[in-house]
Amino acid sequence: MMRKTAKRFQAALFGLAAASLLAVPSAQADGYLATQPEELEDLVLGTDMIGFNVSPKEYNLRTGQAYSLKIKASGYQEYALVAPEFFDYIWLRKVEAGDMEIKANSIYELEFEDESEAEIFFVPIRPGTYQMYARGLLEKGTVVTIHVK
Repeated sequence: MMRKTAKRFQAALFGLAAASLLAVPSAQADGYLATQPEELEDLVLGTDMIGFNVSPKEYNLRTGQAYSLKIKASGYQEYALVAPEFFDYIWLRKVEAGDMEIKANSIYELEFEDESEAEIFFVPIRPGTYQMYARGLLEKGTVVTIHVK
């Protein structure tokens, strides 16, 4: 009697598991996700004469979409740009700076000592709201909010 009950219970669990798999929509992707990235508006660090303002103040992104983001430093300040949570939840394709491409698994910090620029190519992989900011300048407003859906 116990074996029949156990078997019925296992069959019921298997049925529930199978039904839940069928109910979840599957992700649809045709081809390589990182080709043809959407170019975001350039992020400019130091849009004022003091060098603390940034433009734009926020980005709205989608998971699974490839993006390229050019970051331009005005040279008014030194900027150690970090985004700890955001950088953890992107697939990084490459960083271009000067005449080189840097292919790495992750970014810890992008440091701009003078007027310069870098471009990152990435795919967000986790929804959330994140901050990208210049270390030591967050309180002065050198921060960008990134919304990922």
